[in-house]
Amino acid sequence: MRPLPLSLPLLTLGLALAGGLSPAVAAPPETAPGELVQVLSQIEAASDARDMAAVMATYGPSFTTADGFSRDQFEQTLQQFWQQYATLDYDIELVAWEPSDGGFTAETITRIQGTQAQPNRQLELTAEVRSRQRFENGQIVYQEVLAEQSQLTTGANPPSLTVNLPNQIAPGAKYSFDAIVQEPLRNRSLLGVALDEGVTAEDFLAPRPLLLESLSAGGLFKVGQAPEQPDNRWISAIIVREDGITVETRRLRIDGAQ
Repeated sequence: MRPLPLSLPLLTLGLALAGGLSPAVAAPPETAPGELVQVLSQIEAASDARDMAAVMATYGPSFTTADGFSRDQFEQTLQQFWQQYATLDYDIELVAWEPSDGGFTAETITRIQGTQAQPNRQLELTAEVRSRQRFENGQIVYQEVLAEQSQLTTGANPPSLTVNLPNQIAPGAKYSFDAIVQEPLRNRSLLGVALDEGVTAEDFLAPRPLLLESLSAGGLFKVGQAPEQPDNRWISAIIVREDGITVETRRLRIDGAQ
């Protein structure tokens, strides 16, 4: 069981440049040009309809992401994601925009809800991705995710979690990652594990072992250390209880320019 591939295709439709729009020049969404609004509406409608050709028509031939995905890898990953879920609903909200050379940059929030049927269980997905993308000639040419979180649940009463994790830290810094179960234990057993994984194309395809540990303190309480170089990591908590399973994933940005 790997939660992170569920998260990755969400960012690919989250649309994105690091650091967010400059407050001095960013404009509110209601002032956005019709061309930009139309492209975002097309992406949302095509994603809901799972129309791959229509989605990819909005991405330029040289499109890349900060996570190392090419246009072809983006398309392949998105197709795999669609195949996993029986239902998917996309909502793309324009947060801010500004003119740039040859086009626009736009900061968006993409919200996704989905269901996946498996033998003897159904999985429920909710996700939110805040990101920024650069448009040239009406197509997206580059993107980077600014913030990302997703939740996958299954069972009659999956654990409710409070997750504490910084959005961004400096290279080499230590950080705390807590996933606290809100419900009292009441003598029920609780198993879980924390995962730290990369977000590049190579990381996405790599298998990961999963060893659950007994949790006696009502959740996961971990201390991690960031790599010495700027990076992006997926930090996940998997919590297993007799009446359900919850997987929470957050993106942790390691950036020296804080």
